[in-house]
Amino acid sequence: MNVNDLVQERIDAARLRIARRKKERTELAEARRYGLEARKRQKLRRRPRGEAS
Repeated sequence: MNVNDLVQERIDAARLRIARRKKERTELAEARRYGLEARKRQKLRRRPRGEAS
């Protein structure tokens, strides 16, 4: 192995870490959005009819 191979391995590892973190952020954002929507629906269900916002 030469230096270029070692550098390339580190670059590839960094790209994988970045991609994994991006996927995790996307999944968390989706879960959060779903949770917020569910919370909003639940609040609307509890609100008495005829009450303004």
